[in-house]
Amino acid sequence: MESSSARSGGSTRREATRQKLYEAAVTLIAEQGFSATTVDEIAERAGVAKGTVYYNFASKSVLFEELLKHGVGLLTASLKEAAERTAAEGGGKVDALDAMIRAGLVFIDRYPAFTQLYVAELWRTNRAWQSTLMVVRQEAVAVVEGVLREGVAAGEFSEEIDVQLTAAALVGMVLVAALDWKSFQPERSLDDVHAALSRLLQGRVSGRV
Repeated sequence: MESSSARSGGSTRREATRQKLYEAAVTLIAEQGFSATTVDEIAERAGVAKGTVYYNFASKSVLFEELLKHGVGLLTASLKEAAERTAAEGGGKVDALDAMIRAGLVFIDRYPAFTQLYVAELWRTNRAWQSTLMVVRQEAVAVVEGVLREGVAAGEFSEEIDVQLTAAALVGMVLVAALDWKSFQPERSLDDVHAALSRLLQGRVSGRV
């Protein structure tokens, strides 16, 4: 049997390979679309043999589905970490939402191609991975919903807030504003974009002017 260190090393190598395949796939699909992207191209861009792609993923569709789950999982984790860090520092729920907005912008700044794909796929209903996408989308939105509910319970937010719609609106605001920033206003800094969205949050969600 393999030692635990050998198994750990193998797992680390496989994860590194899968990460290379994710990065290759997201770049190619962002450039030329899902249908036009081939497994051969993904393997070549990742610097691996074609068989390595199939060793890790049963098909291109499975690779893309796992890519969506992986990417949105990273986003969800960053939102949770921002909210938890704010709470640990004694901040309120508005502060937590503001920290989550910044975390979302940081994520999109780091992974613009993935974000572009994710937003595009949200509007398609004929994909095999649509149900998976809806699940991981809700996981990300649920993090924001949780902070909003806690804010309502603590009296920071009005009880009239529609938590589900407000959470979806906040996530959508960050996604769309960030994509506009990266595509049409790249001269702006992350701090500049965050400040603009923060002012919207302070005025519309918290009720501050």
